Amino acid sequence: MIDSTTSRKITPFLTFEGEAEEAMNVYTSLFDDSEVTNLTKYGADEEGVEGTVKQATFTLNGEPYMCIDSSVEHEWEFTPAISLYVNCETEAEIDELFAELSDGGDVFMPLDSYPFSEKFGWVADEFGVSWQLNFDGNH
Repeated sequence: MIDSTTSRKITPFLTFEGEAEEAMNVYTSLFDDSEVTNLTKYGADEEGVEGTVKQATFTLNGEPYMCIDSSVEHEWEFTPAISLYVNCETEAEIDELFAELSDGGDVFMPLDSYPFSEKFGWVADEFGVSWQLNFDGNH
């Protein structure tokens, strides 16, 4: 068992194929207390496409994330089997996030009332990242 008293953090890591910087800019524009904190791009004669993200860190609501533009071709993409879950504080917030994140993406569950939530929606954004958005006015 891992010693839980250590200060190790688990950071979500997103692997894109040429859209990492654009995705970070979209995400950080949607959430308060969010910013790109470090951005290193591939230069000429490096293994990745020049100008794409070699490694980056950013925060969403103060929580850290990392991302890259993969320099290696791979057959996999993002899958809804793992998603970013957002508890929205207001109905206006969930409406705005759903509209922004579903624009150019896919809707898995339309924004609606469900037995488990007052208002919920599940989308994959234009970059393929899956988001579950929840609003429960009682909490």
